[in-house]
Amino acid sequence: MFTTVLVANRGEIACRILRTLKEQGIRSVAIHHHVDRNAPHVALADQAVEIRGATPAAAYLDAAAIIEACRATGAQAVHPGYGFLSENAGFAEAVAAAGLVFIGPDAGVMRLMGDKIRSREFARAAGVPVAPSVTREDDPAGFLDRAARIVGFPMLIKASAGGGGKGMKIVRSAGELAEAARIAAGEALRYFGDDRIYAERLIDRPRHVEVQVLGDGTGRVVHLGERDCSIQRRHQKIVEETPAPGLAPALRDAICRAAVDLASAASYRNAGTVEFVLAPDGAFYFLEMNTRLQVEHPVTEMVLGIDLVAEQLHI
Repeated sequence: MFTTVLVANRGEIACRILRTLKEQGIRSVAIHHHVDRNAPHVALADQAVEIRGATPAAAYLDAAAIIEACRATGAQAVHPGYGFLSENAGFAEAVAAAGLVFIGPDAGVMRLMGDKIRSREFARAAGVPVAPSVTREDDPAGFLDRAARIVGFPMLIKASAGGGGKGMKIVRSAGELAEAARIAAGEALRYFGDDRIYAERLIDRPRHVEVQVLGDGTGRVVHLGERDCSIQRRHQKIVEETPAPGLAPALRDAICRAAVDLASAASYRNAGTVEFVLAPDGAFYFLEMNTRLQVEHPVTEMVLGIDLVAEQLHI
C-alpha cells in the first residue's frame, strides 16, 4: 500500500478521498490555488502545496506542477477524483512517466473509452449491444443519406468527443438532418476541439442505467450492481437510485454482464462506470464508459457498504 497519496482536486471529492486516506492510515497531500488556501480540503490533508496559476482552474489543470508537488512531498500516487484531469490520458501518461501511480485506468483505455465512436466499435466487437449508428468520418459525402437509411427517424446526432448534451441534436425528419448535423459538428469543434459526429437511433422514453465496475487490469472485473439515473435535466443527472427499480432479474443480470464483458475486454483497471440506455421494450444499448470515480458513487457505497475509494487504492 502507498504511504503518501496526493489528491489532484478540490472541493467535495477531494474531502471524500482525504477521509478514506486517513482511515487507511495513508499520509495525504492536497493541492490548492491561493484563493483556496482556507478551503476544507486543505485543512483535512496532512500536507498542502500551493499550485500557482492565472486562475484556480488553470492551477488544478497544471499537470507538470502537480507532478512536481508529488516529488516535493514524497507522494507515490495521484488520485484525480472526478473532473479536472481525471479523464485526461496525457496526465495519466505523465504521472506514469514520472514513476508514480495514477489511481485510475491506463492512458490507452482512457483514450479508447473517451472516444464515443471508437468505444462503440469496441463494445460491438465485445458482443455488447450498441444502437444502430453510422459515423460521418466513414463516408463524409454520404453521411446524411446513410444516417437516414440505416438509422432512421427519430435519431440523435452526437459528438464523438462530447458529453453533457454538448454537440447533440435530436432529428425527427429528413428535412432537419442537414442543419442538425452542421450545428452538432460546429458545437463539437467549439466545445471539444473535435468535429467528428455520428448518428444513432433515438430511443424514445428511455431509462438510463449505469453499472459500477472494478477491474484489476488483467481482464478480471466485478460489478457492484446498477444505478438508475433516468431523472435528468438538460442531460444532467439529478437523482440516482440503486438497485434500479422495476428491472426483471434476467434483464438486470444481462445489463451487468454486458458491463463486465466490456470492461474485461478492455483489461480495465480501477473503478469505472458503464452506461446504457434502456428502451421501454427491454432492449438496452451501450452509451459510454466513464473512466473514473463518478460523482454518484456514494449511492452504491451506501447500499453495499463498500468504500470505493479504498478499493481504488487497493487495486
